[in-house]
Amino acid sequence: MRKPLVALLGALAIAGAGAAPAVAAPERSEAPPAVRAVNFAGTVALSNCSGSVVRMPDSEDNDPALVLTNGHCLESGMPGPGAVVVDRASSRSFGLLNSSGTRVATLRASKIVYGTMTDTDAAIYQLTRTYAQIRSSYGINALTLNDTRPVAGTAISVVSGYWKRIYNCSIDGFAYRLKEGDWTFKDSVRYTSACNTIGGTSGSPVLDQATGRVVAVNNTGNEDGQRCTVNNPCEVDENGNVTVRQGINYAQQTYGIPACFGIDNKLDLSAPGCALPKP
Repeated sequence: MRKPLVALLGALAIAGAGAAPAVAAPERSEAPPAVRAVNFAGTVALSNCSGSVVRMPDSEDNDPALVLTNGHCLESGMPGPGAVVVDRASSRSFGLLNSSGTRVATLRASKIVYGTMTDTDAAIYQLTRTYAQIRSSYGINALTLNDTRPVAGTAISVVSGYWKRIYNCSIDGFAYRLKEGDWTFKDSVRYTSACNTIGGTSGSPVLDQATGRVVAVNNTGNEDGQRCTVNNPCEVDENGNVTVRQGINYAQQTYGIPACFGIDNKLDLSAPGCALPKP
């Protein structure tokens, strides 16, 4: 995973994935979909990572707002394999950005709703404000989580609130299993090489450029070409074959998260269709 950053001055020292030449998107005979303007509105900066204010497709304006980031960005440290954090008190703060990347407010968590590094790498915080309150005060809407699986070739943007930087590329494909140290992630998004994300981009929302919806959460990349070590994940296929792709970066899909949230944005891990790991 992208190492959480302790301080801004140390960030460049621990950010390590080498940039690779951009890969041109394949030519298509049909006209591409209209591209929405992607900006920083709704993204947040954490003390060590990036994130975003998100809503489910069925969330209501008066629901408590949620922030999505990585499980390895939790203030309590990285959850071990098999560990799941649910409903834990937190007062963590998040710097809310507007469309130009200017910090306009500090939002505060009331609790960690969910966090894990098992099968995926995701953490969801509940804030002390509702979506309507955030929009009324700052004119900023939450990003919506898409509830359908993305497809290879989709044009995407990885939007880092920490670095105030947007990476544009495409989904190159999917890793059946992505093994990194003691952790294993399932069905991970693999970027084309133009998304050469670095430390501090952990937790950034991955947006479908055509819809503006969140399809994944950025989390890791192979920095040094090592095999299956921390910061050097490897891909493992259905037959156990291992592939190492130095300089290539990955994200964890988020389309399954909405099925685990019900009325008032309440987590329900027993809900039909919810496949998130349970405690």
